[in-house]
Amino acid sequence: MTTDSLTTFGTTSSKTMAKAQLPEVKLLGQSVEYELRQSDDATKPRIDVDIHGVTVVIPSSHEVHPEELLKDNAAWVIEKQEKYETYREEIPEREFDEGAMFPYLGEEYQIVVERRSSSQILKNALRLAEHHVNQTSIKRALETLYRRKARERFEKRAEHYAEKMNVEYDKIQIRNQRTKFGSCSTTGTISLNWRLMMGPSEIVDYVIVHELAHLREQNHGKDFWSLVAEYDPNYENHSYWLDENSAQLIFSEDDL
Repeated sequence: MTTDSLTTFGTTSSKTMAKAQLPEVKLLGQSVEYELRQSDDATKPRIDVDIHGVTVVIPSSHEVHPEELLKDNAAWVIEKQEKYETYREEIPEREFDEGAMFPYLGEEYQIVVERRSSSQILKNALRLAEHHVNQTSIKRALETLYRRKARERFEKRAEHYAEKMNVEYDKIQIRNQRTKFGSCSTTGTISLNWRLMMGPSEIVDYVIVHELAHLREQNHGKDFWSLVAEYDPNYENHSYWLDENSAQLIFSEDDL
């Protein structure tokens, strides 16, 4: 099974195998370096490709020949590598200055620094509390605001969809996963990337529905996608948007 880590949703609990130098394999005439990881949660071998490179993930209890897996999926691996070669060029140049524009739920908002008790999003502006900016920076104050709004929205939407889908989760975690926008642990913890708040609201809902669906269907089989489609009929378009626009959800180079 192959997955694109940049927009992959799933559970991860892996330990990186010690390595002095990355192994290499020839794929379609190209030399490709890859990292090999063992995962306690993985049920079958998979290949992850992201901006950092190629990773072969194997279940701890399996004996797998990574080169055979890579060769069997050579065209897919090369295609993804070529995609990420241009990925950095698509990342917007952010300016953390007053008056700069930042996306919030798919719309552009202007940064305003002013005297107020707390940062808020009002009148199409990201209104940052001056005292917070002075104590930290515009970048830090802005991220704090995004994270707070993310928790408010994610918890509200997760509760809404969990009731409709008749599933129960343990808690919502707000994270900044570099290669994922969401994950669901075996204990029922839903982890969501706060940077989703820069995308349209329907994309936020799609990721939440996707992760809640894993509480009933752990893999990405037919039953899983049928469940997702029941609560997000346009999930294919939303998944495509996320795949094509994930670079636009990069807040800063620290996210890479």
